Order: sequence, then C-alpha cells, then structure tokens
Amino acid sequence: MPQQVRGVIARSKGAPVEVTNIVIPDPGPGEVVVRVQACGVCHTDLTYRDGGINDEFPFLLGHEAAGVVEEVGAGVESVAVGDFVILNWRAVCGQCRACKRGRPQYCFDTFNATQKMTLEDGTELTPALGIGAFAEKTLVHAGQCTKVDASADPAVVGLLGCGVMAGLGAAVNTGNVSRGDSVAVIGCGGVGDAAIMGARLAGAGTIIAIDRDPRKLEWAKELGATHTVNAADSDAVEAVQDLTGGFGADVVIDAVGRPETWKQAFYARDLAGTVVLVGVPTPDMTLQMPLIDFFSRGGSLKSSWYGDCLPERDFPTLVDLYQQGRLPLEKFVSERIKLDEVEDAFHTMHEGKVLRSVVEL
Repeated sequence: MPQQVRGVIARSKGAPVEVTNIVIPDPGPGEVVVRVQACGVCHTDLTYRDGGINDEFPFLLGHEAAGVVEEVGAGVESVAVGDFVILNWRAVCGQCRACKRGRPQYCFDTFNATQKMTLEDGTELTPALGIGAFAEKTLVHAGQCTKVDASADPAVVGLLGCGVMAGLGAAVNTGNVSRGDSVAVIGCGGVGDAAIMGARLAGAGTIIAIDRDPRKLEWAKELGATHTVNAADSDAVEAVQDLTGGFGADVVIDAVGRPETWKQAFYARDLAGTVVLVGVPTPDMTLQMPLIDFFSRGGSLKSSWYGDCLPERDFPTLVDLYQQGRLPLEKFVSERIKLDEVEDAFHTMHEGKVLRSVVEL
C-alpha cells in the first residue's frame, strides 16, 4: 500500500524549501521504491527551486543519491530488494536511434517512473531530474538504479549520480584525456574539480585549474591540479599558454558555461585541441566570434551532457576505484547535514563554501 514519508519540496518559485509529508505509491511495472540513504545538494536543485528549469511546481528536490531497493514492481529484473544502488537520470531506452546506433549515452528517450509521488492532498509532485531524493524514500524507474558495492559510503558514491560524474566524464569520456595530455579546467566548483580528478585518473601530465576564488584553487590542487591560475589576477589564456610551452592545452574544459569562459577555453587550447563545455549556459546566452578562427584552429568543440556516461558501465567501475583508494571521491563531501537543513545548504553552496553538502537519512 502507499507509504507516507518526509521529503523536501519547492512549493513556488524562489520560496524557501520545506520539509513535508509526501506519498509514495506502490511500484508499478518497471518501477522501484528506494529507501534513500544519502543525497547531495546540487546546484541544479537550487535552479529548480528558483524556476530556472520549468514552472512545474511543486518540485520534490534532490537527485544525487544512493540507497537500498525496498520494493520492485512487475517485470523488474535488473535490481532486487536489498540491492544497494546509485540513482541516475539516464535510464536508456534501448530503442531510439542513438541507442540502436550503439551510442546509448545520447539516448533521446530516457525513462522515469510512470506514477507520480504526491502531497497528502493528492497534489502531484515533479521530481527533480525524474528522481526526487531529498526524501526518506522515492519512486523511480528500475533503469535509474545502478547496483554497486554495498560496502561503499552512500554519502560519497551517491555524488556520482550527477555533478561528480558530469565533471569526471567530461574529461574521461567526452574529452578523451589520455596519458601525458595537458588539460586546463575553467571553474573549480564540484563539476570542475571532478574534471580535474578525471584528468588525473586518465594520466594527464599537466593539469591547470582556473578560477577566481583562492579557496577553490586549493581544493583543485588537492584533487590533482598541477598548476593553478587565479583569473582575477592573470589572463587565463596567456597563463595556460605559458604553462604549456606557448602552445595551449590539449584539452580545455569549461565548467562554468558562459560565453566569456567558452572563449577562454577556445583560445587556451592547442591547435587541433579539444574544447569541452560541461557548464550549463542559460537560454539567453549567445556567442559571437570570427568564423575564420574556427576554421584555422581545427580540433574538436564538444558539449558534455552528464559526462557522456553510461551508469551501468561507469558507476561500478568508479566505485571500485574509490574503494581501492585510487579515486578520492570522499574529498567532495564537505559536510553531512539533515533533511531540514537543505535551505541552509543552498546558501552555503551559493557562497562557494563547499564542494558538496550531503543529506544523510
């Protein structure tokens, strides 16, 4: 029968979030109820609260989560009750043209749960990124659950559900960073630092972190940056060129997503180098540049959506590397908080004081 649990909702645009009772239906065909153990506070949740994604209020926030499967609906075979899983928002369909061409990371028709979670009065909730994990339990599609090593810390590995995977994948999957490459990362928040960690994992030789906040540059060094550039004091493009023999970096990752930072990334790369955009621009942003510069420099200009990841391929591997001490995911957990502290965590995040606050349930 349906269950009532506590969850964090955004009731209207810009209003402070609130903890309230929500109703979780019994899982239908292909659906799963997950008891959430931990969920990271991502900037995307704040964007939902502020109406920056759509106006389908009220939202059930939270999506960077890990937990244990509690119930499964008819036809579910990929996970079973008791499995420890990381939640993801790319449950590939296997039938669209991208999937059929062997490129499921570009799936055009990813799955979410069919049923809606609701408030006590029956008001339907819109789960953030189809997940809604700032709650004691949530209802998702079975394909949104990836089984991993149950001994892993949920607060740490749950972050693979969004920001850490986005940044790490931007380097490893989208940027194809390889041994000895030079890499520059613009913007050293959670996603940018994950890209730095990914570049280090891939064996990059020179890893340049660029930001305007000295505290973030220190975090970047802890996660693998070999050099740092304070863009408030130095020209970022010139600094990258100076650190790469005058040539520019093989791969430059823009983890900010603004026209000015993308231009920096474009001109800071080597001839025939790669630019990866993983920071998310707003719909009103435009870019104007000389077309001859695109022609004369060659190389690749890419965007990275969720780090071009495949959860069932990438999550177990990355968790294993973390468990072996080869991937310091734990460094992204700045603080562990309670469900009723999410609004405070938004302010802390906005002030740049943390890489991630993580709600533990």
